[in-house]
Amino acid sequence: MKRKDYNQLVQTAAPKSKMLLNFCKAFLVGGLICTLGQALFELYQRGGADEESAKIITSVTLIAISAVLTALSLYDKLAKFGGGGTLVPITGFANAVVAPALDNKPEGKILGTGVQMFSIAGPVIVYGVLATNIYGLIYYILKLCKVM
Repeated sequence: MKRKDYNQLVQTAAPKSKMLLNFCKAFLVGGLICTLGQALFELYQRGGADEESAKIITSVTLIAISAVLTALSLYDKLAKFGGGGTLVPITGFANAVVAPALDNKPEGKILGTGVQMFSIAGPVIVYGVLATNIYGLIYYILKLCKVM
């Protein structure tokens, strides 16, 4: 079979690309996640939280919503529809941590959930969280000692 014939065969057999539709769905879902985040931020500020606190509470709320949606197997459905739009960093992070933890739950809390929790999110996240906690503890101790 000649190359030209093969390419023609592939073009006729391959499914038509829905790239524009996929882009639109990703934009819609990602935009809705970001809009939800902004709405929560505004809601928390109107409720009396200062800007910094509202940012933190918004992040925690988005993580919690993503974790619950993952546990209910709804985040996967959203990801199938919205594709890359669900990779908005904070919600994608929550899904990447919760999904393997739930998948490996039958193996036990330590060897299943605990060990596999960060298999998708990666060791970098584990070390990042650990470093953040150590930094926060050192900062807190220095503040107590009035060094800073």
